[in-house]
Amino acid sequence: MSVRIPVGYECFEEIRKKGSYYVDKTELLWELLHDTENKVTLFTRPRRFGKTLNMSMIQSFLDVRRTSAGLFGGLEIAKHNEFCNEWMNTRPVISITLKDAEGLTFQSAFDMLKTTVAEVCQSVSFLENNDAVDVYDAEVFRRLRGSCASDAEVKGSLRTLTRMMAVTYGRPCVLLVDEYDVPLAKAAAEKECGEYYYPQMLEVVRAMMSSALKTNEYLDFAVVTGCLRMAKESIFTGVNNFASYSVFDEEFSRYFGFTQDEVDALLDAVGVVDKRGTFADWYDGYVFGRERVYCPWDVVSYAAALAKQPDAKPKNYWRNSSGNGVVRDLAARADFGVRRKLETLLNGDAVTQMVSDQLTYDTLYRTEDGLWSTLVMTGYLTKSNPYEDGNLVALRIPNKEVAGIFEEAVVSLFRETLNTDRQQILMSALWAKDERGASEAISDLLWDTISYHDYGEDYYHAFLAGVFVGMGYEVESNKEHGLGRPDILLTDHRNRRALIIEAKRSTSEKHMERDCAKALSQIADTKYADDLCGYRQVICYGVAFYQKSALVRVQGDADGL
Repeated sequence: MSVRIPVGYECFEEIRKKGSYYVDKTELLWELLHDTENKVTLFTRPRRFGKTLNMSMIQSFLDVRRTSAGLFGGLEIAKHNEFCNEWMNTRPVISITLKDAEGLTFQSAFDMLKTTVAEVCQSVSFLENNDAVDVYDAEVFRRLRGSCASDAEVKGSLRTLTRMMAVTYGRPCVLLVDEYDVPLAKAAAEKECGEYYYPQMLEVVRAMMSSALKTNEYLDFAVVTGCLRMAKESIFTGVNNFASYSVFDEEFSRYFGFTQDEVDALLDAVGVVDKRGTFADWYDGYVFGRERVYCPWDVVSYAAALAKQPDAKPKNYWRNSSGNGVVRDLAARADFGVRRKLETLLNGDAVTQMVSDQLTYDTLYRTEDGLWSTLVMTGYLTKSNPYEDGNLVALRIPNKEVAGIFEEAVVSLFRETLNTDRQQILMSALWAKDERGASEAISDLLWDTISYHDYGEDYYHAFLAGVFVGMGYEVESNKEHGLGRPDILLTDHRNRRALIIEAKRSTSEKHMERDCAKALSQIADTKYADDLCGYRQVICYGVAFYQKSALVRVQGDADGL
């Protein structure tokens, strides 16, 4: 591989020192430090859109304890000579991330927060014995570093650290807080084995942020990142020159996510320009402000896969890097009447909703507007028109990757709410080779779930598997048999019988009969049933789907295989 693709790296210095590919976002520094005068700047973006890497880059550029000129050589910010002379490695910096401050109980989460603060203290351990530091601050610092500070000292820890840094270097300190809202998000989620401790965690985070950001003479400025801006909690109330930039704001929109030009340059470097359309279909489509951007995590992950294996297929990298519970919550909300809206979205169309970028974790799902707003702020939906302003906006699913997450949520919810009576009717019809009864039963079940016009065969495979799961049968999906892989193999060991089902998606109702015949021919040609030895009965079905209708045709069975 001629170019190093840094998958999973969030440290700017590590990427630059290794000579890995870096998508240059350093002009953010100019816009942040030269063009604005914010005391506190809050950037809210979905997970995996480069917030942490940007914070690492800001720290590397500003931190007085580092020598970073070589790391920024050749990058955009280096063109501003006077600016670099004024700012580079001239400020005391405290940097903290709250991404790990979580737990099943408040005490375990608070202990993790204390550990996080202790690690920050360890990184600036020289402060403890500095003569310029107040004796009381030094004592508190020792307790913070040893994870044995009082609750009040933890709540005031960021103010203590900025004060100690400021008096040590003789100038106000820069504070960087990454993922400030993760403790609140985790606390708001009631876990099966945990407790609901949102009010307690809110008190802690609010105290930490307020003490550090409000009327703090030792603070030069602060940059904070998260997924959501907290409204009503008053975390940032009273902070002078506070500015918040969300996915709706045009300012700074190109610094989080990859633009088309940046993706094109990366694909050219890797030598996979021919995959440009695939990248766009799967990972593009997000609108921040008026800028269309790709998800960086996905682009880098797939580019790295292609660099190693040129025929690698695109896949859903975001699924395993971000919780998808909010999508399931939307699909499950019958009280909001979202079913038709979900079907509209899954058809590739837009729905118009009221949205806001000022939310609160403990009330996110209490209103329909809050739920839709959360989906936008967390990246599951985006504006359909980049130039549309106001709170009433048209929303759409950004790309194939996110559409897949919605599909999975629908299938999962269907499995959990399946009508068992209809399940039994279907199984009785299949074992009896009742084509009409089976067709009607599957169609009825389809009407119980959300479906849309452009479902691919994979959805219908998962749908059928969901019907059969939990009925006491062994179900295999796309497992190799004979010369190929049947979509569904269902075995009844007790009665020594089996079902083989091949599913096809039809483009029109009139093609369903033809597609059933194709499915049955595929079963015969690939000899799916050949290695099912010992079964008294093997029944093979071709099933054609068109939107919410199914047609079932039987090939027959073989006795005494």
